[in-house]
Amino acid sequence: MDLWSSLLVTGGSTCSFRLVNRLVGCLPTPEPARNKRWRWRNISTSLVHSALTGAWAGSCFYLHPEMAKDLISTHSLFSHSLVAVSTGYFIHDFLDLAFNQSLKKSWEVMLHHSMVISCFGLALTSRLYVGFAAVSLLVEINSIFLHVRQLLLLAGQRNRPLTCDTATTSRPSTAYRLISLLNLATFLMFRVCTLGWMTRWLAAHGEHVPRVVLTLGTVGLSLITTMSTVLFYRLLRADVF
Repeated sequence: MDLWSSLLVTGGSTCSFRLVNRLVGCLPTPEPARNKRWRWRNISTSLVHSALTGAWAGSCFYLHPEMAKDLISTHSLFSHSLVAVSTGYFIHDFLDLAFNQSLKKSWEVMLHHSMVISCFGLALTSRLYVGFAAVSLLVEINSIFLHVRQLLLLAGQRNRPLTCDTATTSRPSTAYRLISLLNLATFLMFRVCTLGWMTRWLAAHGEHVPRVVLTLGTVGLSLITTMSTVLFYRLLRADVF
């Protein structure tokens, strides 16, 4: 895929995810989430991206296992298209956050998106490190359950009431408990392990990577790893402790 084709796919992806966002707004919104319609649309669109790219990334390495042996120069049109489509989503979400949420609330996510767009943009334009970018999208498998959990919270489906003799209490619903467990399990499997493997690969192949690329990759991984650590702590505090 040449540069112009990459730009075309990325632009088309940005517009497509904007359309998905609009379509979600046309669907019925659960009553507890009606005062947060934008948040509901944003997370639902993110869920579509996670389901699409998570399965796509896994398919890339299943169909082209040789790519795992050379993450720098070996890739397929299938994996290159994946990175272009995902870049389009991150551009869409960055703009969606910029226009609809205050910087105080969204700066962490916007910083994350900026790093991803920079790293993916380098892979698309140079046609190098596409495999490395595809590995990073395995994290989206965990994001599927993370986004479903957020939607359950917005829809007020976290707890179910329990009527006792003396008082009315509540406990997490079966659906929420299941999604919470799957979220924590896939967090360790597809987020922690993937980021750890990427860090190890970058350290082992640093001498084969230009200094600018190495710096960009190191800063990006450090940022995402830090954000993931904080997120995992928040999940444990909310759903376990």
